Amino acid sequence: MDLSFNINEDFNKLQVAELKKRLLKVYNGGGTKSIEKHHEKGKMTARERIEFLLDKNSESIEIGALVGEDMYAEHGGCPSGGVVVVIGYIHKKQCIVVANDATVKAGAWFPISGKKNLRAQEIAIENKLPIIYLVDSAGVYLPMQDEIFPDKEHFGRIFRNNAIMSSMGITQIAAVMGSCVAGGAYLPIMSDEALIVDKTGSIFLAGSYLVKAAIGESIDNETLGGATTHCEISGVTDYKAKDDQDALNKIRSIVSKIGDYEKAGFNKIKAKQPKENQDDIFGILPKLRTEQYDMYEIIHRLVDNSEIDEYKADYGKTLICAYARIEGWAVGIVANQRKVVKNAKGEMQFGGVIYSDSADKATRFIANCNQKKIPLVFLQDVTGFMVGSKSEQGGIIKDGAKMVNAVSNSVVPKFTVIIGNSYGAGNYAMCGKAYDPRLIVSWPSARLAVMGGAQAANVLLQIEVASLKKKGEKITPEKEQEILKTIELRYDKQTSPYYAAARLWTDAIINPQDTRKWINMGIEAANHAPIEKKFNLGIIQV
Repeated sequence: MDLSFNINEDFNKLQVAELKKRLLKVYNGGGTKSIEKHHEKGKMTARERIEFLLDKNSESIEIGALVGEDMYAEHGGCPSGGVVVVIGYIHKKQCIVVANDATVKAGAWFPISGKKNLRAQEIAIENKLPIIYLVDSAGVYLPMQDEIFPDKEHFGRIFRNNAIMSSMGITQIAAVMGSCVAGGAYLPIMSDEALIVDKTGSIFLAGSYLVKAAIGESIDNETLGGATTHCEISGVTDYKAKDDQDALNKIRSIVSKIGDYEKAGFNKIKAKQPKENQDDIFGILPKLRTEQYDMYEIIHRLVDNSEIDEYKADYGKTLICAYARIEGWAVGIVANQRKVVKNAKGEMQFGGVIYSDSADKATRFIANCNQKKIPLVFLQDVTGFMVGSKSEQGGIIKDGAKMVNAVSNSVVPKFTVIIGNSYGAGNYAMCGKAYDPRLIVSWPSARLAVMGGAQAANVLLQIEVASLKKKGEKITPEKEQEILKTIELRYDKQTSPYYAAARLWTDAIINPQDTRKWINMGIEAANHAPIEKKFNLGIIQV
């Protein structure tokens, strides 16, 4: 171990410690006082409900835990978007659970809450996973209703998805464990089966105050839409539960009787741990995103037995394409090599850059994985495609387009791990969020942007200085440096993995040591959905 290894290790472990610190804050929901008030009503919190519902001592992964971080400060914040989404196991059946956090603004829906709920449904639809809704929400957050109500990807899309999932045969179970009002009242009733907790659960299109204002009728909320009303009179709900635990036990009982699913048939054998020490990742990964390192060293610490079968090892060396296994699952890995390499002509190629030969290799490898029904894993640390006259005349745009085409039309499930840089068109070619990865996560070391910080800051500086000069301002070297520092700070914040996670550009920021678990559970989820389309590249420039 050299000094740089130790420096990297200390830095990266501190990054993981910061991640854990932020997650602990998020897990506290609306705060200790809000949780106490919630408990006083005899109710469990969203996270307590999920923990009770899932099998004890079983694996789980949380989608969007950091959603909403540093957003909506003027409204008091919205930790986790006011909703908790977890993929886990109920009687050993993999399910996705969506639970409103009523300690955060009474579970009201902010714009990011709607986006997160839709992401949960998207995961259920893509993977044909049973979905459980634990409803406890005051409905749309009215001060921001214009940002969540009318558009295609807003609140109403959730009920449309309920109907689509029902037609697809995807099991949906809803438990009303608190408020369920206005348009939100449709969600449990559009599920296959609905439960309601006596005295704490309520469902109505309009509460007692609004009913009084609208039609002059005086009625209390319990009579209007409580458990007795909906289980004995309206028939809206199917089961009455005496408390939260009773409702959750009923869900577990219902799920235990669901039949087996038709499998996609991805190849799996008994898992083996990597031979190489996974802890070494912290020392291998450089402190600075501009520094070079050997991606093979990372791969060998992620794959079973540290073994790979590399495809075209001596061609297109800035992209590593290899077959391997992760937790027993066969996978095809596409990873950016981050050290300088030499091609067959003796030319030096920069690490993290996609060249024409690399894009050509990756296109063919992706096609092979689709032919063999092998899920794809993208390990991103990419600064973009090679530029300059030589690359343009060599057809880099054409070769890059072929790779993007292959990623876009791929029918096998794709999983993306952003290890370091994720810049520009490199993000697209390496299966960024726009290219429908089943799951996309980042390590704390990730950076997402249209270009690297130094390049972007200098471009933005030139634009801003030119604009100020047009207005007649004199720009001294000191003023220019002041402007540059302001731009760098702003850009650095916007490229942070936390900025991306808050907006659900990624599903999570994870400890690198959890990467195998995420891919394992992701492929298991994807195995619920047989592949129905054939791989077709469409028209490409050869």
